[in-house]
Amino acid sequence: MLNKNFIYIIALIIKTQNRTMKKSLKVALVAICMVFAMSSFTKAQSKIGYINTNQLMDLLPEMKTLQTQMQAYQKTFADQYATMNSEYQAKGQKYEAGRSTMTDASRTAAEAELTDMQTRIKTFADNAQKQIEAKSNELLKPLTDKVRAAITAVAAEKGYAYVLDSGQVELLVSPPGDNLMAPVKTKLGLQ
Repeated sequence: MLNKNFIYIIALIIKTQNRTMKKSLKVALVAICMVFAMSSFTKAQSKIGYINTNQLMDLLPEMKTLQTQMQAYQKTFADQYATMNSEYQAKGQKYEAGRSTMTDASRTAAEAELTDMQTRIKTFADNAQKQIEAKSNELLKPLTDKVRAAITAVAAEKGYAYVLDSGQVELLVSPPGDNLMAPVKTKLGLQ
């Protein structure tokens, strides 16, 4: 009976050890798989760089020329707007001064003329704004294309998969090594 109980206890210990060994083996396999998965995940992570394109654009010598052109273009609209507004103010003052002596028909006609002038001024201002924006986009396109090409080239050379515009996005953490301003300025021939 002692022999039988002894054999039973030994068998139970072996079974327990086998279960423990199997569990340990499973845990070890899962750990090994996780290590391999994490290492491949780390390798698959992409480098992310950043640059402030507004600052870069301001450094381009062509930008000063473009700004001068835009100021001259805007001035033509501003001058015309000022003329229209002066006419409107003069007619408004004339209307206010003579309103008490006007007949109902002439007052209604003057009010309609002022309303029409006000509408034309507003339409002119809206159209001017659209034309100025279109002209700005037209003049900026070659510069933005040039800057984008330089950023793309530097990103490819340095192994960056993504480049954020730090002028458009607030970067909470941004290591200086990932700032592409210096290499892009060099690529564009800027100091």
